[in-house]
Amino acid sequence: MSPLISYSIIALLIVGIISVIISSYNKLIMLKNNVDKAFFNIDVLLKQRADEIPNLIKVVKESMHYEEATLTKLTELRTSYFSSNKQEEKIGLSNQMDALVNSIFVISENYPDLKANKNFTMLQQRVSGIEDAIADRREFYNESITMFNIGIAEFPPVILAKLLGYKEKALLQITALEKKYDGIQF
Repeated sequence: MSPLISYSIIALLIVGIISVIISSYNKLIMLKNNVDKAFFNIDVLLKQRADEIPNLIKVVKESMHYEEATLTKLTELRTSYFSSNKQEEKIGLSNQMDALVNSIFVISENYPDLKANKNFTMLQQRVSGIEDAIADRREFYNESITMFNIGIAEFPPVILAKLLGYKEKALLQITALEKKYDGIQF
């Protein structure tokens, strides 16, 4: 075989290997960014829900004598949520806020004045709409996590993923309380 053919084959192999590395790297970066985007989409909705909490507390305080400790705990959770920078911690705090907000809505049935309050009803509807959007975004987030986990486990990207320090991410789990929740009662 002539040296020109040998050099051409070696050059093609090198170009092929470089192409695979570049393609794998770009795919891993895209998957990582999709996971981040999916979480930030959830985070926006969780912030909207957290922003509704002061309004909810105000309306509830005006209309019924609710357990002060619950309202204080809800305010503390909201503050912790906004000061947190960790995805897992924010999700946990959000789940705790969700449980307290839902308990307020359930207990509100015992207070006819509160149920008749137009502001409370509007807040219930707003929070309910946000909850529906959060459920949609959670599905997208878990889909992005699944694609990321598959992407870092495939060959040859698995080699590059290990070099970049990418590790499998956990899916967003639904808590037992969320599974038990029957919706907002009007």
